[in-house]
Amino acid sequence: MLSFAGLDLLATAVVVLDDEFVVRYANPAAENLLTTGAKSLIGQPFLGFFAERTELERALEEARITHWDYSAQNVTYTRVGRSPVPLSCTVTRIDAFGLALLAELRPIEQQLRQAREERLASEQQASRELIRNLAHEIKNPLGGLRGSAQLLERELDQLRLPGARSGELREYTQVIIQEADRLQTLMDRMLTPHRTPRVELLGIHEVLERVRALVQAEFPATRIERDYDPSLPDMTGDREQLIQAVLNIARNAAQAGSPSMLLRTRALRQVTILRHRHKLALELQVIDDGPGVPEEIQDRIFNPLVSGREGGTGLGLSLAQTFVQYHQGVIEFESRPGRTIFRILLPLT
Repeated sequence: MLSFAGLDLLATAVVVLDDEFVVRYANPAAENLLTTGAKSLIGQPFLGFFAERTELERALEEARITHWDYSAQNVTYTRVGRSPVPLSCTVTRIDAFGLALLAELRPIEQQLRQAREERLASEQQASRELIRNLAHEIKNPLGGLRGSAQLLERELDQLRLPGARSGELREYTQVIIQEADRLQTLMDRMLTPHRTPRVELLGIHEVLERVRALVQAEFPATRIERDYDPSLPDMTGDREQLIQAVLNIARNAAQAGSPSMLLRTRALRQVTILRHRHKLALELQVIDDGPGVPEEIQDRIFNPLVSGREGGTGLGLSLAQTFVQYHQGVIEFESRPGRTIFRILLPLT
């Protein structure tokens, strides 16, 4: 007897068809996607579930005869009384125990989101390596620059120049020293994400309350509201990294002039994050009513040194994404003038 135990564990929806394209097996992910039980699927014609029956039948027949895999990006799953669901369908010839084809089904929206997440993760990794190398290269001359300014300041003391002139020159050396220190701090921030997270059991609402207190102290005019899900369990993670990630997002909103902000948490079930399926996940939203992310930088907002604010370093969101990815999570956002939503998705299992 053929065992489907391995398919039962897949996060991807899978159905197995015989030579007549009748469903002979459906894994739990398929039951969840198609919102029906296996008993209602098994024994049913596969083509009967979709609007594009003629085109799909032709493609399945070709896959069955030629042993080629077939992919369709626009297959519409239909059920009476329910909204149609656009799916991508990949069919593979299996030839085992009287079975013919294995079909994998994915929501097109989910597929696009997974592709975005993978692209973002790849870009983040490349950017982190670039910034790390750049920071190392900048740190060395910065030390020499600061040391030279300090030596110059000591020489001024020995020259015994008139008070006004001495004070003016000393002001210049102090500018050099202070700017060198500022750049040194900036370089350290570029390098610090590479440390190993210090994992501990924590409550995400404790993290948010800390963020709320910090932002409220710095921006007292910004009203911060809360909408927490009390059913959320504790999670494991690096407390300081999570505080910094959420703080960077919230502070950006406050700096942009948002009059109010909402911190919201929700529990999500059966969620795919970075191609991994999780039974339980956290959705953390930071919602503001500010001017929004400029459209011209929305595709690059998580890249280092990209900022929509004059005087910004462009490191806040890049660091936030890095910290969240260390927790196997991802940050998404949507923005328009008057409403911006940053969503942090983190696995809880």
